[in-house]
Amino acid sequence: MHRIEGLIDIFLQPGEFFVADAEYQMRTMLGSCVSITLWHPFKRVGAMSHFLLPTRGASDKTEGLDARYGDEAMQLMVSELRQMGVVASQCQGKVFGGGNMFPAQLRPGAMNVGQRNGEAALELLNCHGVPIVSESLFGIGHRQIIFDVRNGDVWCHQVPPSSPSTDSEGDLI
Repeated sequence: MHRIEGLIDIFLQPGEFFVADAEYQMRTMLGSCVSITLWHPFKRVGAMSHFLLPTRGASDKTEGLDARYGDEAMQLMVSELRQMGVVASQCQGKVFGGGNMFPAQLRPGAMNVGQRNGEAALELLNCHGVPIVSESLFGIGHRQIIFDVRNGDVWCHQVPPSSPSTDSEGDLI
């Protein structure tokens, strides 16, 4: 955690989520993982996840909610938002990631993990009544994401696997 342009900067690792006010910006890097951002425009409170899989496998008997799984990350974010007086359905939702990191290894007709993650994220937002205002899903390569909780802007830069990039600018989504 450090300050950038007066904001406290948080970097999310895979399996993490964070809920914060307008003093924060959150960032992460996604391959096949997916990030959901939720932002309340009047309270200027936001949440961001970085999940690895849509849901927990039946063999995983770990106790408690785990943000590595999309459905559980969403529950954790909704719960913390509620503690801050924010109803998830009043937030704007944005979804990122689900990239195919190994396109040459995908069998024809098979769905990769990124595709499953992205579709699960869209369904989770719909189930919680969160309007999806933008998305940058699927494709090939990884994405760099920066979420500014002050204004709800999310910068997304997608980098193909074979193209090293020194460009730090991305698209405002």
